[in-house]
Amino acid sequence: MTLRTITVDLGDRSYPIFIGENLLTNPEYFLPYLAASQVLVVTNETIDPLYSKQLRQALAGVAKLDWVVLPDGEQFKTLETLNQIFDSLLTGKHNRKTTLVALGGGVIGDMTGFAAAAYQRGVNFIQVPTTLLSQVDSSVGGKTGVNHALGKNMIGAFYQPRSVIIDTQVLATLPDRELSAGLAEVIKYGLIADIQFLEWLELNLERLLARDSDALAYAIEVSCKTKAWVVSQDEHESGIRAILNLGHTFGHAIESSQGYGVWVHGEAVGAGMVMAADLSNRLGWIDHQFYRRVVNLIKAAGLPIAPPKNMTPEVFLSYMSVDKKVLDGSLRLVLLREPGKAVVTEDFPAELLQQTLMAF
Repeated sequence: MTLRTITVDLGDRSYPIFIGENLLTNPEYFLPYLAASQVLVVTNETIDPLYSKQLRQALAGVAKLDWVVLPDGEQFKTLETLNQIFDSLLTGKHNRKTTLVALGGGVIGDMTGFAAAAYQRGVNFIQVPTTLLSQVDSSVGGKTGVNHALGKNMIGAFYQPRSVIIDTQVLATLPDRELSAGLAEVIKYGLIADIQFLEWLELNLERLLARDSDALAYAIEVSCKTKAWVVSQDEHESGIRAILNLGHTFGHAIESSQGYGVWVHGEAVGAGMVMAADLSNRLGWIDHQFYRRVVNLIKAAGLPIAPPKNMTPEVFLSYMSVDKKVLDGSLRLVLLREPGKAVVTEDFPAELLQQTLMAF
């Protein structure tokens, strides 16, 4: 497979995204991005036995290499678990020239990035995402943080990595449920910014589900290019970057209400995108035919197309009211203004939102 390289353009903080096979064992993708020869790798109990040996090979030239293995799961994305990273840094006497390496999915990437942002007021970190969802979304763009019982990702920081290293071969061990979860974020990019990519997904979804290497690499590349462009325009989500959250306000409400980890993030986003499309259809912004295309694609990807049955409108609204996109008391949602174009808006009648919530 040809190496694909994308640059996230942020001036002197720009960084590359490498996409290819066998990158995990290759020092040339790691060593140039270390501040010095002191490294802490952060991973979890699932990934450690699968890929730590390969990463140790790439980091063999590092003088001081420490490792911390965290429990696996969204329910452990907490301040308490984050403190284990700080414990490892401090007991290992890591200084301001250390580099943290996040080897895992979105939970590991988010927590490692937040630890890097906070430790001695900021140290280097590298993202090595091992799930499709983290490869196409959470590893790129510098959003880091942990969850709170009252809201997902409410405690964190914007902090960019030095590089993102995407080895597509790690997807061979990814459970089918996690593959589908990643496809939710892939589908999102077509819905919000690239109707031609959405059409490609409709034609090639079976290849992606079968883990065709070329199809996966292409989908990852297009997704990362879209996200890199959006982040370069709006790093701190003060404007256009919020469109990347299509379905997320509904989805985060599902995750928070059900308990973190009961629904994986991509499943909640899949159902949330259907709900956002439903409201967009009620507003007359997309027609019913396109709404059905959204539903059919998300369903074909193996994702839920409706929230849990115990999610009443009141439960949704209580959790949505603490979403990060609430501004001056007004709930803002990412909706489809037309096929392939999303907007962030608070300009929707409350009764139409209520109709969408009641419909599900």
